[in-house]
Amino acid sequence: MGGLERKVALLSAVSYTGISLTVALAFLVTATLVGTYTDVARFGGAAWVFLLSMIVTMPLVTSRFKKRYRA
Repeated sequence: MGGLERKVALLSAVSYTGISLTVALAFLVTATLVGTYTDVARFGGAAWVFLLSMIVTMPLVTSRFKKRYRA
């Protein structure tokens, strides 16, 4: 793997992981403040939101970084 590809992979991984953690934390805070949900429901929901947001953001962020660094 070349230096540029490694840089793109590292930066995109940090970015989409950060985005997913932020979304999951927002879900956890919102579920805590708004509803009367159990701990299992709140943390399980946050984990599910993290997983789904990783699936969605991974290809989007990676392709954006590839386009940015190829130009």
